[in-house]
Formats: sequence, C-alpha cells, structure tokens
Amino acid sequence: MENTYTLITGASSGIGRAFALEYGKRGQNLIITARSGDKLQELKREIEKDNQVSIECIIMDLAAEGSAKLLYEEIRKRKLHVDALINNAGFATKGLFHKTDYKRQHEEMLLNIVSLTELTYLLLEDMCQKRHGTVINIASAASFNPLPYSAVYAATKAYVLSFTQALSFEYQDYGVKLLADCPGATDTHFFDGFKTAASRPRMPEDVVRTTEKALKKGKSICTDGTFCKAQMLLSRIASRKSALGIMGKTGRKTWG
Repeated sequence: MENTYTLITGASSGIGRAFALEYGKRGQNLIITARSGDKLQELKREIEKDNQVSIECIIMDLAAEGSAKLLYEEIRKRKLHVDALINNAGFATKGLFHKTDYKRQHEEMLLNIVSLTELTYLLLEDMCQKRHGTVINIASAASFNPLPYSAVYAATKAYVLSFTQALSFEYQDYGVKLLADCPGATDTHFFDGFKTAASRPRMPEDVVRTTEKALKKGKSICTDGTFCKAQMLLSRIASRKSALGIMGKTGRKTWG
C-alpha cells in the first residue's frame, strides 16, 4: 500500500536516525517524529534525495502527558497506515535519586514507559486486523539489572523488556512481531554529561543490523554488543545482591 508507513520516534538522532536512513534506503515510507522540527526536515531531505519514498514529519514531545494520543490522532488525520512501529525515543537521568530533578525523572517515565505503551496499544489493533505488523521497542543493557545512580532509567528499561516479551507471546498468533532491542554502549547523546569517559564501541548502524537479524530469526529480544550480553549473563549467574553491588560500584564511579 502506498500509504503504509513505519513510525519511528526519536528519529532526529542516534539509533532512531539510523533506523530511518536504513528503512528509507529499502524504500519504506516513514513517519518520523521528534521534538526538533529542523532536524526532522534535514533528515527528510537526506532520505528523499536518493530514495523514492514518502516521509511525513510530525513534531512531538513524547515526554509530555497525552502526547502519544495526539501523535496517533495526527497520523489518522493524515490517513496514514502504520505497519511497523519503532519506539526509540527515550532518555536517562543520572545521579543520586533525591538530588536529581524530579520533574525530569517524571518526564523520563512518561517517555520511556507511558508513551511507548500507549503507542503500542493504539497501533496494535490495526496490525491485528491486517494480521501483519512489527513493533520494535528500544530497551537497554540496563534492562537486566538495577542500576544505582540511574535507578529510574534502568527501571523503565526493565519495564520495556518485560512488557515487550510478554506481548510477543500474546500476539504470536496474530501475525505481529514484537522485539525488545537491548543495545549496549552506543555512540549517541546518551553519554553526554558523563563524569567519566565512557566507551562507545558500537555505532547506531550496528544496532540496526543486529535488530534486523533478530527479527528474521523470530526472536523476542535482541542483545546488542558485548556489554549487553554481559549484563544479561550477570542477571542469570549472580544473586540479585551481588549484581546490585557490581552495578552500584559502576554507577557510583560514573554518575555518583
């Protein structure tokens, strides 16, 4: 269908931008959304320059209350059909919990959990009716263990992992694929403001490639990078207390 689109949130930079560029090369029509209209328009021009695709830009701050419904209503108003959703938008707060601005942490929960959940909910019905669709929810290596000094972020990503894996089972007979993508350290704005130099061994394009491989294999979870695999292994072989101690030392050194 000419008006079938992939919706990518947080598309203006990082992993979201990499997904947009790759899907555009494949000839997939895109709905790209983020807070920055200028960056969205720049990305639209870059993709359309070499590819015969339709790109719809929607400026939206998904960290705002009710924004997911507004985005969905705008998509319906434009009479666009979404057959793939990439819930990529997200951010992390860092530092001692009570000394970190709570308004910002509340926005973090709205974006990482509420908007992701609501968009998935709103778009799944059409996918089920068509017996076709894909939902990729960007989780994190932090999904597997509590992370002191970034407690809210890790908790939101643990939610994303659990939520997505549960839905992947619920909808396996409806023709809808759901994948929780858990990138490790990736060269994005996530590392801006770190107290210590952080390793950035992966590029956003690497995440896109491993995600596509996982989808083709029918997986419900994608572990991307050595650090992510180590986090998953730690959650399996160490006690909760031991894992907390290890992650706590890392968190204190990096963000404390």
